[in-house]
Amino acid sequence: MWIEGQVIERRDWNDKLFSLKIKVDIGDFKAGQFIKLSQVVNDKRIGRAYSLVNPPGCDYIEVLAVAVEEGLLSPNLQALNIGDVIDVATKASGFMTLDELPKDEHRGRHLWFLATGTAVGPFISMMNTCEPWKTYERLVLVYGVRKVEDLAYLEQLKAFEARYPEQFRLVLSVTREQYHGALMSRIPDGIISGDLEAKAGLRLSPKDSQVMICGNPEMIIASQQVLSARGLTKNLRRAPGQVTVERYW
Repeated sequence: MWIEGQVIERRDWNDKLFSLKIKVDIGDFKAGQFIKLSQVVNDKRIGRAYSLVNPPGCDYIEVLAVAVEEGLLSPNLQALNIGDVIDVATKASGFMTLDELPKDEHRGRHLWFLATGTAVGPFISMMNTCEPWKTYERLVLVYGVRKVEDLAYLEQLKAFEARYPEQFRLVLSVTREQYHGALMSRIPDGIISGDLEAKAGLRLSPKDSQVMICGNPEMIIASQQVLSARGLTKNLRRAPGQVTVERYW
């Protein structure tokens, strides 16, 4: 169930937020899935799930994590340095993937990603594949954080903007301080006010939109409620809809 991986790169975005690249072979996986990392602490194995930021086909995995002070594993992960080892699950899991979205007449033309904090990771993985760019006319990533220092992978996201200037829109929302060009509201409030759609230059609609939501539970619940009022329904295999969600804890 577990194989040993070795840290080959780390990046600290702030004093709690960090990324790790780990050299390990977990086999094939789908963009949007997560992997479990584990350590034995005081004779007890502790495992936690982290979404994969890297696309399939890499000879490493990359995770974005926050060191939680009372956490059983995350502070230990933050203490890892290049060359250190960590146990990794042999297989990725999860169903928040592009192939779970509706097909044909239910597909829609626009794909929206709504993310808070470290939940931006799986969407970066998806955008580093060709599938969303081939499938949808327009892509929008809405990325909500508390402070500017919490904006991980901002350079990479701006590179997507430069590469797909007509197809991709990056909408940032920083709730606790001002940042040039960013909204200063929670994602659900931004939908209600219309500010989020104005920034994206698109309307959220049952006909044209597919929405994938990943992040803290409060944001997910509130966003679903707002979207439901617009007529967007939860996507189920037996009943295709427009909203796909994954709770991040």
